[in-house]
Amino acid sequence: MNISRRTFIGNITILSSLACSSAFAFGIKKKALPNVLILGDSISIGYTPIVKELLSGKAEVQRPEKNCQGTTLGLKELDNWLGAIKWDVIHFNFGLHDLKHVDATTGKNSNLETDPQQADLKQYKKNLQLITQRLKLTGAKLIFATTTPYPDKPAGPLRRSGYVAKYNKVALKIMKKNKVVIDDLYSFTLPRLAELQIPDNVHFKKEGNEALAKKVSESIENALNS
Repeated sequence: MNISRRTFIGNITILSSLACSSAFAFGIKKKALPNVLILGDSISIGYTPIVKELLSGKAEVQRPEKNCQGTTLGLKELDNWLGAIKWDVIHFNFGLHDLKHVDATTGKNSNLETDPQQADLKQYKKNLQLITQRLKLTGAKLIFATTTPYPDKPAGPLRRSGYVAKYNKVALKIMKKNKVVIDDLYSFTLPRLAELQIPDNVHFKKEGNEALAKKVSESIENALNS
């Protein structure tokens, strides 16, 4: 079958155009999702997986594999947790471990009120200020989550119910001074503890983790959109 030179050239032109169009389409890179880091204790371990689901397709959400615990460990491990990633938003909390009582010699959890807290208010203030200053150097938008409430003397190491408000008060002053956005998980959960929290515990039920995750996701999304 003979094909005219004109027809042949026309077909080649069409095929070349299609090839170029396809190459252009395949060459387009999807815009990378913003990186979000969550730092916190076991409360954040409970809600982070749900936050990842809620922000799927909107952000890459990560948190350290280990429990971040209190400010003492935070100062020691912070650079490792930050790594080499350029973070867009960092949602962080320290407090629940700082206020618990520990053995003065071993540092292990204690149920004795005569034993010291892991970091008393003075030390907590100093540590949290240093952590906040380091986080600001990342250039990320920072969100501080207030420490969640609990019943008096819950299971585990000694924690009195009145401690958490005092630690949050110190934290809020630091965050206000550094213009850090507040995610007030304390006020959010306080009226709903019977519904959301495991009885005689600092941790939350499935419903509690879901509620916290929704609140945290909203705070992160607002930061990303601001």
